[in-house]
Amino acid sequence: MWQLDYPWLLLALPLPWLAYRWLPPYREARSAVRVPFFGALSRAVGQRPDTAGSRRNRAQLALNVVVWGLLLLAATRPVYVESPLERRQPVRDLMLAIDLSQSMETEDFTDPEGRKTNRLAAVKDVVRGFIDKRKDDRLGLIVFGSGAYPQAPLTLDHASLSLLLDDTGIGMAGPNTAIGDAIGLSLKLLEQAHEQEKVLILLTDGNDTSSAITPDHAAEMAADKGVVIHTIGIGDPDASGEAKVNLRSLEQIAKTTGGRFFRAEDRAALDEVYDTLDRLTPHQVKTLNHRPKRALFQWPLGAALALLAVYHLGAALRPRLALLHQRQEA
Repeated sequence: MWQLDYPWLLLALPLPWLAYRWLPPYREARSAVRVPFFGALSRAVGQRPDTAGSRRNRAQLALNVVVWGLLLLAATRPVYVESPLERRQPVRDLMLAIDLSQSMETEDFTDPEGRKTNRLAAVKDVVRGFIDKRKDDRLGLIVFGSGAYPQAPLTLDHASLSLLLDDTGIGMAGPNTAIGDAIGLSLKLLEQAHEQEKVLILLTDGNDTSSAITPDHAAEMAADKGVVIHTIGIGDPDASGEAKVNLRSLEQIAKTTGGRFFRAEDRAALDEVYDTLDRLTPHQVKTLNHRPKRALFQWPLGAALALLAVYHLGAALRPRLALLHQRQEA
């Protein structure tokens, strides 16, 4: 479809008619030789004097009207509006933080076939399914052990994210557990995002022993920045040292930031946790519409200029053609 960007300019369409109707004709005074017998001379040659000007020239009047209309149409800026283009933009950023400490090699989970598997393998399977469900969200991945490291920035390329998740291995971030550092790194990555809703899902099976910043302090910083942290504990609270998961600390982190704490003791419980998280953070997208416009003002403008050029070219050639015709007749 086409439309006019400035249709109100069409109100100026009758201005030439008003000027033609109410303004007096323009007369230019020039020096001339007065001939007393001009009337008798004109009758002798069979011609009658006439008043010059466009009021008697109907062709030029018609041309002026058409050219004025075309110029006014060009000034209204006609455009052709093309089909709308839609772009879906996520309104939430999700960061996943996964513990890769040495205790994650404990084989106390089962795979879908019922075989014993280590904790990280079970976590990978469940998180991979969670990633597949979040098609409209930007996801990022952080791994942590003795330190915290970004594995994948926030992205909509979930296939690459899953590949990077598959490449993680137990102990690649160190044997210890740095929960506070993982939260701090997540805040730094989420700080660069433009979306208002920011969520961190933190999974660990151990106790913080090597962070430069305590988990409680990191949680307070997250709350100040509006980042919600959901925590998942999958370790053994009765173990000792690094292998003992601090459920109370994870619960406090979630409470401080307005998130939820989950306890997952087996594969089924872990599946249920991520299903619950999927319901807690439903898909939300913002649809942006844009209709491209193609300008058409050059067509009426070009037509007006072409008509003027043809008319004036004809007016310039008419006397020469008449003279040539008279010479041929003579």
